[in-house]
Amino acid sequence: MTMPETLRPVTGREQVPASPEEILARAKAAAPLLRERSEEIERTRHLPKDVVELLRDTGVFRIGMPNEWGGPELTFAQQTEVIEALSYGDAAAGWCAMIGMDTWIYAGYLNEFVVKEMRANPDAITAGLIFPVGRADRVPGGYRVTGRWPFGSGVTHADWVVGGCVVHQDGEPEPGPGGAPMNWRLILARGEEFEKVDTWHTTGLAGSGSMDYQVTDLFVPEERSFDFTQPHRSGPFTAPDAFLSNVPGVPLGVARAALDHVRELAAGRVERATGMPWSDSYRVQTTIGQAEMELSAARYAVYGTLHDLWDRLRSGVEPTPDQQVSSALARVNAFRTARSIVSRLSDLVGTASIYRTSPLDRWLRDLHTMCQHILAQEQIVQSAGAHLLGGTPQAPFPLGLKG
Repeated sequence: MTMPETLRPVTGREQVPASPEEILARAKAAAPLLRERSEEIERTRHLPKDVVELLRDTGVFRIGMPNEWGGPELTFAQQTEVIEALSYGDAAAGWCAMIGMDTWIYAGYLNEFVVKEMRANPDAITAGLIFPVGRADRVPGGYRVTGRWPFGSGVTHADWVVGGCVVHQDGEPEPGPGGAPMNWRLILARGEEFEKVDTWHTTGLAGSGSMDYQVTDLFVPEERSFDFTQPHRSGPFTAPDAFLSNVPGVPLGVARAALDHVRELAAGRVERATGMPWSDSYRVQTTIGQAEMELSAARYAVYGTLHDLWDRLRSGVEPTPDQQVSSALARVNAFRTARSIVSRLSDLVGTASIYRTSPLDRWLRDLHTMCQHILAQEQIVQSAGAHLLGGTPQAPFPLGLKG
């Protein structure tokens, strides 16, 4: 396939990005190219092949690969900056990048033989739902897996796919470790081994291709299964927070894009009734000032908690309850703040914002869809409060799960 001139890779694949700074620079350079393709990405409801390759060339899918495996090992904050930069170009591309980079986090729970196989492609993409909606029956050497999983963001272009399963033995569910009511295990298989079911007809994030995927009676070797209680390495990437750390980069990038867009519009607009330039309009000035204030506060909360989270995980210091929930609350706030900002910017622009030709229409729908994800729902806030008070959280962690 010949790649359009407007979407050539930022650099050749032979020039591997070796540093966080270079990966971030490539992500920023890719953003305007992604913006050019946003309408197509939404219309086709998945990332076109050349867009996927552009993302690979930025190095985003290797940002969680540790130094000991030859990767750049970006901190949580550095990862979020990369996702934020890509989402500034296109929300669906940023979302798929955020999901797809989990390859090297999953690898931390797998044995060396499987990791060696995975390391053959440092830019491999992984997709899949963690929740145990599939079934894995024990057989000699592994499992026979059957299931259908929803919300497979990026599954249309994934090299690896995971699926959460309840383990069964002799036809009955196994109890989990430590007296848990079920044995929740994740399986890992090649993307082409799953059938994709085109269910993704949504209000927003259409281009993420977050459709269902399924498999029937697939044999998965024992070594390609894992759970989050038994990491094979140590460090920040084996903490539950590791899957969630860079998620806020998507809403933050979209909100920043919307603000910049409206500020550019304001430079040439006048109030219809009075002829007053928008730059002198109290209404416009207040809306923009308020939005900038709220986005800045939300962004600093995200990055401040991510720096603290990384430092404590690196040092092995036991976190306080407040530290445990701080990044989760900052993450929820980033989603809600971004949606609120873009909604008010749409109100400011008025009827022009309701047309599909306006990026505000797409950004608002994308953020509305993002805010329905479990990571941004009320139960995360409730679970954080319960954790602080010693009560019972409704979410699996005071954090939620990505998928």
